[in-house]
Amino acid sequence: MNQTLSSERILADVAEILGCDTSEIGPDENLFDLGMDSVRLMTLTERWRSAGALGLELPDLAERPELAHWIGLLTGKRESP
Repeated sequence: MNQTLSSERILADVAEILGCDTSEIGPDENLFDLGMDSVRLMTLTERWRSAGALGLELPDLAERPELAHWIGLLTGKRESP
């Protein structure tokens, strides 16, 4: 979907918003279990839209809150962080 968003950037953004280290986030872990909530999700959505993910909608992230899914959605490929 977007070439400016790398898997590393997505992981770093998620870790920052959750206030944890990147090593604490597994690719298939439910991010809501780590503290993600709707406000944080809206913040990430807007941040990534500003970075070029113009078609991104909040439900795209909320329906599957796993890092690996988000990376695939935002970069167009399945990656492991």
